[in-house]
Amino acid sequence: MPWLPSGGGFPWAPVEYDGPARALVHALKFAARPGAAGVMAAQIAANAPPGLLASGTLVPAPAHPARARRRGFDQAAVLARRLGGRTGLPVAAVLMRSSRGGRQVGAGRGARLSRDLGIAVRGTIEGRVVLVDDVCTTGATLAACARAVQEAGAESVAAVTYARVLG
Repeated sequence: MPWLPSGGGFPWAPVEYDGPARALVHALKFAARPGAAGVMAAQIAANAPPGLLASGTLVPAPAHPARARRRGFDQAAVLARRLGGRTGLPVAAVLMRSSRGGRQVGAGRGARLSRDLGIAVRGTIEGRVVLVDDVCTTGATLAACARAVQEAGAESVAAVTYARVLG
């Protein structure tokens, strides 16, 4: 079932964040291999539950601006574009993350969930939104994104990631 922010659950993901999936995420994020997003998008599109990617606008979860500059790209935006190419859904990079938001990597669950990530909407949001990110650990980033798009007028919100931490 697709993740909905009001349900407090996790987004749908085709794989667990472990082994080869973890290596693929690391290739995208930390080894500057944006081509990995094509493989990730293919797995998401091929395995998504019926209806999850049938309608809406794909909205990537924004990376911290400094990390996106260092990488030369925002990994969720690249993944969303590749997923849009496979599904025919439009992509709208309408979320931004201020530089005040703290780094999530290495932070514990409590810190991740309580941190203000500085996520806001630029532009307009209408209809159904499908948030896209590469990996979900606690769901804190996607929950902050969901709050932002709901406050901006999204009618409904679902979320997909390539991988997620189980448990």
